[in-house]
Amino acid sequence: MRHFNLIHTLIFVASLTITGTAHSEVITDPVTTSSIPKATTTAKKPSKLRLSRAEKLDELFGELKREPNFGKAKRLASRISISWAISGSATANALMVWAQQAMRDGRNSDAMELLDQVIVLLPDYAEGWNRRATLHYVMKNYVKSMADIEQTLALEPRHFGALVGMATILSAIGEDDKALEVYERVLSIYPANRNAQASMIKIMQKLEKSEI
Repeated sequence: MRHFNLIHTLIFVASLTITGTAHSEVITDPVTTSSIPKATTTAKKPSKLRLSRAEKLDELFGELKREPNFGKAKRLASRISISWAISGSATANALMVWAQQAMRDGRNSDAMELLDQVIVLLPDYAEGWNRRATLHYVMKNYVKSMADIEQTLALEPRHFGALVGMATILSAIGEDDKALEVYERVLSIYPANRNAQASMIKIMQKLEKSEI
């Protein structure tokens, strides 16, 4: 019955994605000159430029949850990821860049040292923990990766990237039922995430075969 309900959930999400596909070639900026209200006697809404970083992030997540079009949703997700990457510290930003380059070059030990420094410097910086979780996963340190993912989610429960990482690890160690639950969380935040949809279908098919 659980798998039957999950299939219905995926069909619903997929139908939303298909509905928005026809508009994928037309991507407009949500703030245009034509959308700015003209001067009237009524009070104007607060400018988006005046919103705090947290408010802007909340707004992006609201749009992401409502957006059925894959392309537009991906752009929103990218904007959220860029916001997460901003640490507020020039030192931490530099360390993150160097760590990323070290990972690309295969210098995992160097990258780990740099990310350790980021976390010591900014323990409340979710993306520092998430980046180190990714590195632990690459190095097949699944237990350590999961610990860093949990810390990331404690700081930012909506971190869909960290949730996908958690689901991936759970599936890799044979915890497919738990992986499905995590993918459900991903889709509740980011419904148009095709990778999460595909992963859910793959796991459900695997579980169905095992039950035969």
